[in-house]
Amino acid sequence: MKANRKIWIKLRMTKANDGRRKLSDDERENIRRLHKENIPIREIARMYEKKCSRRLVQLVIFPERAEVIAKRAVEVKRWEPYNTKELRKPVMRKYRAKLKAIYGIIERYK
Repeated sequence: MKANRKIWIKLRMTKANDGRRKLSDDERENIRRLHKENIPIREIARMYEKKCSRRLVQLVIFPERAEVIAKRAVEVKRWEPYNTKELRKPVMRKYRAKLKAIYGIIERYK
């Protein structure tokens, strides 16, 4: 294994720095609490309008719906058109640059 790859295996993105996560755990708990207080889903979605969609609010409240969507994605193999080498290269460069910024890595490992 190259030295360059070793450094990337050790560095991991934390939940706080992960750009794919739209809502934190506290916000998810807050959404569930608001729904238990009989606040409509649309109104909750308006509260989080800048952060996420109404669909994500529904999936937070009803996780069984997310499981159905995940099963359907596996059946259809939804990820295949996006997982090509040409498309993955710039995405990984951007991800590694973000890790470098977070951990303060300046020099390049060869």
